[in-house]
Amino acid sequence: MSALSMSEVILAVIIGTLAAIVYSLRVLILLERRVANMEMHIQGMARHVLSDEKKILNAVSRKRSPAKRKPAKRATKRRKR
Repeated sequence: MSALSMSEVILAVIIGTLAAIVYSLRVLILLERRVANMEMHIQGMARHVLSDEKKILNAVSRKRSPAKRKPAKRATKRRKR
């Protein structure tokens, strides 16, 4: 078996370093996609909560404003025969 020359060792280290960089970038891209997916889900939940809050505020404001209510009907008097 022949021993590796200095240039072959340096070339192997460079190739190994490049492979590690490519793998790290691949992992980084996968994590970024996961984070983006989580952000989309959080935005959807926030939108849902906001619509629920609007419904609640509308219901509360309808209960508090008496001016918007219809006036109650008066009872009619019966005629005597």
